[in-house]
Amino acid sequence: MSKVKKIFVACGSGVATSQTVASKIASMCENENLPVSVEAVDIKSLENVIDQCDIYVSIVPLGSKNWGKPTISGIPFLTGVGIKEEFEKLKNFVNK
Repeated sequence: MSKVKKIFVACGSGVATSQTVASKIASMCENENLPVSVEAVDIKSLENVIDQCDIYVSIVPLGSKNWGKPTISGIPFLTGVGIKEEFEKLKNFVNK
């Protein structure tokens, strides 16, 4: 059995948008039997918790910030545009 990968989703407040995206990702991963735990976090606390996750899903532009974690965009999980491609990236990270 492979290790459960911890996924963090962060938006400005850590409430509405990141919760929506986290829930969508959790549901899609469950449908594919991917061993993940998905958590919505507040962007302000991300710096303190980023080392606890395996994959980061960003909803806000990263700018020059590089967390040193595999990172995918959360926007497609909100809009539906490009969701298949982004989910493929996520699956690749989970299966590494």
